[in-house]
Amino acid sequence: MSSAEPAAERAGHAPGTLLGGDHRIAGPLTGHHHETYVLRLPGEDGRWKIREPRSGVLHADRRCFHSEEDVICGLAEIPVELPVPEVREVGGCRLQRFVEGVTLATLTGAQGRVPERYVDQLMPVFGGLGSVRPGLLNVERSCHPADRAEDGDTTYFLGRLVHFAEHRVYRARHATYGSLFTALGVPDEALRRYAERLGMLAPRPFCLLHGDLHRENLIVDGNDRLWVIDWELAMLGDPLYDLATHLYLTRYPPDQERSVVERWCTEIERVLPGGSKGYEDDLPRLRAFKCVQSVYTDVVRTAMTLSERPEDPAACARAAAKLVRVLHAARAPLELPSAPDAPGAEAALLEWLGRSGLREHPAPEQ
Repeated sequence: MSSAEPAAERAGHAPGTLLGGDHRIAGPLTGHHHETYVLRLPGEDGRWKIREPRSGVLHADRRCFHSEEDVICGLAEIPVELPVPEVREVGGCRLQRFVEGVTLATLTGAQGRVPERYVDQLMPVFGGLGSVRPGLLNVERSCHPADRAEDGDTTYFLGRLVHFAEHRVYRARHATYGSLFTALGVPDEALRRYAERLGMLAPRPFCLLHGDLHRENLIVDGNDRLWVIDWELAMLGDPLYDLATHLYLTRYPPDQERSVVERWCTEIERVLPGGSKGYEDDLPRLRAFKCVQSVYTDVVRTAMTLSERPEDPAACARAAAKLVRVLHAARAPLELPSAPDAPGAEAALLEWLGRSGLREHPAPEQ
């Protein structure tokens, strides 16, 4: 039994059956990093959720606060308007209001044009984030002191993100996955050499970043209002990094992306003068880092997922196709001599699974 289950039962004063009885507790709803339980409180309308971290998952991004509930509660104490769910403590558990609606991804798909009415609502989100300067948010930070860049030091901020990718994602798992990276054409020193080529970024004042602002984390409710969920990757840092992450994950068509960048610059300068300084040069560099970061996180995460489901004969082909896209996107910034095609990536994955004793399959047909 997940530790979230008894917590959900305590909060809801419900019996220990999930999706049964009076249907007061539903779950677990399994996400990327968490299992979520949704419940109704006695005598109240609306639903609440409680989340529990899943064990054994790859944390590919640095955590800078102890919990997203800490961040949301901290935002409630300062004069900033952000569409975030309410947090309430019940029965010794902190519950988040469950936003009834659908994700933006459900409405629009994973890529392509986003209706302008939602872009209109997204710009004040960036404005609200930009207005939360370091020191305004009274929330204890959990990240290592070395990861806390001085306000405005965007170069050091990016350097520490690269350091995390190299040491906490790649080097920490090299014994298990190093041979797979090599087979996929990623040299062992590629990330270190990339870090050496980073150069200097323009200084920009720091503010609160959501850190994971994409279509799955934007909920559209029944009134067509946009809500922002999943604040676990929030941090204080370079506002342009939040934009780069959003653009990389949201995958707008080129003309709409240009419009979003222009509108973002206007909004961030309104609340955080200097927040867009140097964006013409630095935004492509930050986007390139997101491509690099994805190589290291997606290779490890994909291999972990395949090792959990070795009986799925089609999973390896799907995984290979994904890795090909990721590797080709990062080929220039990582200066990779080549990137595999789909059969080559599938062969590398199958060989790694075979060496791991998880799968005995012939090489894919050429």
